[in-house]
Amino acid sequence: MKKVYIVLANGETIYGKSFGADVDTIGEIVFTTGMGGYIETLTDPSYYGQIIVQTFPLIGNYGMISEDFESRACFAKGYVVRDFCDAPSNFRCEGNLDSYLKANNIPGVYDVDTRYLTKMIREKGVMNACITADPDSVSFEELNNYKIENVLPYVTVQEKTIALPEGEVKHTVGLIDYGAKLNIERELTKRGCKVIIYPQNTKAEEILADNIEGIMLSNGPGDPAVYTDCITELKKFISKKPIFGICLGHQLLALANGATTSKLRYGHRGVNHPVKDLVGGRTFITTQNHGYAVDNNSLPDGAVLRYTNGNDSSCEGIDYTDKNAFSVQFHPEACAGPLDTEFLFDRFIKMI
Repeated sequence: MKKVYIVLANGETIYGKSFGADVDTIGEIVFTTGMGGYIETLTDPSYYGQIIVQTFPLIGNYGMISEDFESRACFAKGYVVRDFCDAPSNFRCEGNLDSYLKANNIPGVYDVDTRYLTKMIREKGVMNACITADPDSVSFEELNNYKIENVLPYVTVQEKTIALPEGEVKHTVGLIDYGAKLNIERELTKRGCKVIIYPQNTKAEEILADNIEGIMLSNGPGDPAVYTDCITELKKFISKKPIFGICLGHQLLALANGATTSKLRYGHRGVNHPVKDLVGGRTFITTQNHGYAVDNNSLPDGAVLRYTNGNDSSCEGIDYTDKNAFSVQFHPEACAGPLDTEFLFDRFIKMI
């Protein structure tokens, strides 16, 4: 295999071997701690513009399975693993990881000391990086200037679409797509909801005109504070319909209510993050994928901190007690799991 290099913005260079697409790329390098679910990771739009480092050492052993995709494409900029399996074995397998990355023009790097790379990101924080076959050609000015911003138009649906449950329609929910994972839609239709999926820039008046009974705010990529148009529209929904926000939707709802957000040192990404319920006292294991968090000390009156991260006490969920709304930073729709917090969709349905 061809030798390839990961050039980091801090000046360090790590080399490995190439798989996937034979192209150079620049992205924000992050790590995810999931032991499984690499298909869902690769197809999660929240990874838009990022180079993903898998901490689990063997990736690709069950191949690629389209039924498990969380979106129509891979929005990541690169993929880094310790070892990848080019001969997967699973009865559902439809192809291998190398072919998938080639088809989506995503470069991969394997035979990398991912433990060393992860420790570096933890100690120094997320940074930009370049995957290239020629490290001498890298422009550090270009590398340092790379930003993930104004990307929602690339991950959202391009026009309003509708998803129907298999049985009786019990409720109609509007899902604002900021880069939604498909399992949000699946969890709602499983509960008898007709789901109207709206592009991220849809005006509040258009959504309310469809006589929806509740509003679902999806996950998505990027810095929430720059999406001022989305925040403006969200303000028009507050107190009018039950609202449930997830990940970026959680952050945008907080900003619309007057809270602030800030960037985490290295983010929370993976399927094993502990979250404590401050009301019930129980700790749940959750899937997460975010680089920003709502500031705990910025919550306005009527916004109650409900969930906190078990590792760093950052905000993981808010109840808006006077607005018939709540939101969580983690992913209750997580697929391939864990499924500890699926009950939050039932809470949303009861609110409706």
